[in-house]
Amino acid sequence: MTIPSSSDRFVHHVLFYTPATASEADNATLLEGLQKLAGISVIKMSHIGTPAPTNRDVIERTYTYSWLCLFENAAAEEEYQQHPIHDEFRNEYARYWEKVVIYDSIGSLSN
Repeated sequence: MTIPSSSDRFVHHVLFYTPATASEADNATLLEGLQKLAGISVIKMSHIGTPAPTNRDVIERTYTYSWLCLFENAAAEEEYQQHPIHDEFRNEYARYWEKVVIYDSIGSLSN
């Protein structure tokens, strides 16, 4: 395993799965919480999405929201994890999901 460089970009991708019984209002409230996260200053880029209407066997489409954000490096992502807005999100919005899957990766950007 390669030790990450301080210049490696950090990608944090979270899939939120809401219960089958979640109402539209519940999902809208979770979306509101994700939009608040986007205000954390160490995030260089963020994207909130829902499953695309693609249809191939390898595509995971059972999640409700995808939260993708890019950080300058792992230290910035750690700052995000400790940020009061992130703490508030976990405390106030966790009741709106039943499962979370997180993919974190590091590497360089390319065009």
